[in-house]
Amino acid sequence: MSLQPGKTVVKEAPRPANRKSVLDVLFGRPLSSEEDSRERVGPAAGIPIFGLDALSSAAYGPEAALTVLIPLGIVGLGYIVPISALIIVLLCIVFFSYLQTISAYPTGGGSYTVASENLGEFPGLLAAAALMIDYILDVAVGISAGVGALISAVPALQPHTLGLCLGILLILTLINLRGVREAGLAFMAPTYLFVGCLGTVIAIGVFKVWATGGHPVPVVPPPTLPPPSAAVSAWLLLKAFASGCTALTGVEAVSNGVTAFREPRVKCARITLGAIVGILVLLLAGIGYLVRAYHIGATEPGARGYQSVLSQLTAAIAGRNLFYFVTIGAILVVLSLSANTAFADFPRLCRAVAEKGYLPYPFAFRGRRLVYSYGIYALVLLAGFLLIIFRGITDRLIPLFAVGAFLAFTLSQAGMVMHWKRTGGRGARTSMLINGIGATATGITVCIILVAKFTSGAWITVLLIPTLILLMSGIRRHYDKIMRETAHHGPANLSGISPPIVVLPMDHWSRVAEKALRFGYAISREICVLHIASEESREKGTEFSRLWHEYIEAPAKAAGLEAPELVILYSPYRQVITPIFQHILDIERQNPDRQIAVLVPELVERRWFYYLLHGQRATALKLVLYLKGNHRIIVIDIPWYLSS
Repeated sequence: MSLQPGKTVVKEAPRPANRKSVLDVLFGRPLSSEEDSRERVGPAAGIPIFGLDALSSAAYGPEAALTVLIPLGIVGLGYIVPISALIIVLLCIVFFSYLQTISAYPTGGGSYTVASENLGEFPGLLAAAALMIDYILDVAVGISAGVGALISAVPALQPHTLGLCLGILLILTLINLRGVREAGLAFMAPTYLFVGCLGTVIAIGVFKVWATGGHPVPVVPPPTLPPPSAAVSAWLLLKAFASGCTALTGVEAVSNGVTAFREPRVKCARITLGAIVGILVLLLAGIGYLVRAYHIGATEPGARGYQSVLSQLTAAIAGRNLFYFVTIGAILVVLSLSANTAFADFPRLCRAVAEKGYLPYPFAFRGRRLVYSYGIYALVLLAGFLLIIFRGITDRLIPLFAVGAFLAFTLSQAGMVMHWKRTGGRGARTSMLINGIGATATGITVCIILVAKFTSGAWITVLLIPTLILLMSGIRRHYDKIMRETAHHGPANLSGISPPIVVLPMDHWSRVAEKALRFGYAISREICVLHIASEESREKGTEFSRLWHEYIEAPAKAAGLEAPELVILYSPYRQVITPIFQHILDIERQNPDRQIAVLVPELVERRWFYYLLHGQRATALKLVLYLKGNHRIIVIDIPWYLSS
């Protein structure tokens, strides 16, 4: 194809070949940008995508509270209903607050967006850091809780806890890299099975409680609760409330992912959030009521004979039959898949932050299936690291949990108060009141969680949040520095252009060297060929000089070209890269108004393992030039493709 100087040509990039690859089998065919609308979902698929974290928290939120109450023995069960009621009230406040947020930010109103636009840069980064840590913990806690449910049913699997956790993490990664729509379809059946099974357990249990006048007889008696070993105190109850508040994590997900819904997106998002919160309220209320009626308490996590609260509750109400194992299986799957909420939202949050320059730009790029792949990779690596550190034990991760979520809740609601104050309009006062109540309630909860969980591990989160803010600020400063240094707002300066001085390192004469020399003549007539010879091989240098006249100098003169300058550098310490680099710097200093083009001939193998058979001097030279060179030194690869 011939070039057409001065003409603007607009073309469509070629589409990928139709050949099936391993990537196509694992992740599906690449999706074009035009197919984005087909990937959007409605409320039915939105519930498993954005609600799994919130719904599954019914399995570990009440248990986390009951675990704190273990020292109170059977007395502690008397406090689980009021604690559950307080958590449900807080959940309803957060729900109405986020309904306002969805309406005000139809393009996605996560805490970062709301806080940064209405409260400023630092509150926005604080919300982003808190949410990132919360999403990472979502994955680790969800998977570990799911494996905990499996171990309750099959205790023999306890030694394999960590391996099971990492296996589930890998499966979730593969599913989410296939795209939002496919993830929703994959998780729809287990989500509704979980809700149906747990709803059935609660309905049967409530019926039995009412039918027996509040004294039901368990089909399988739960473990006997130990006698009280501590007195009731406000501090212990606050710790139980703080642990139970983990049931609210994930509620923000819908407001952050509004753009994933089909039109009318705001209506779909609000319906989805309403369904998620409604189901969660029923589950939390039912579990709190029934564990007290059946005298079910938590067992020591990670200890021999551990049984989850839901395992005990299901066995007490329905017995250890087929229905029990289906229910436990559904709980296991949904707890494990609850991490999908973080897989859906963490990459979107990273994209929003990266677009403002506070995270590396690749986080804003969509992958082959229209998902933000780099965000998924980061989430998997960090969550996997947490699982390995804490050995996949849920109770060890819980103390780090919920601080980030409630801090993000508070900043988001405070930002919405400022939003309504700034925009005004009909209903603004009512909206301000709703969001103000939400900010106050969640702010108080943050303080309670911090105080109650600080020594148990929340201090780690408190340290991580400012560390992450400093990291993001450093990334932004780096990008700002690049923009200041590279910005150019004037017309192109195309006068006074002169060809570069070409430097060509040459070990011996070959077809690769000939290709590099021909390219050198194509861009300049000033060529310097560098040849390195050690003191022990001066004869080799002399031999190269003899070949020089026959193979290079004479053909150049015959073609009407000036022969290149030949520089033979003797290296007494057998170094190669350093002498070449130093000579290039000398040429650059002697020619302050010229560019230096360094041609680096390089073999290209068809198979990666063949590179093990070659020295990597070309790569080392390029690395030194990139790290220690300057803007007037240009490195040009001259590849020679070896036949298969």
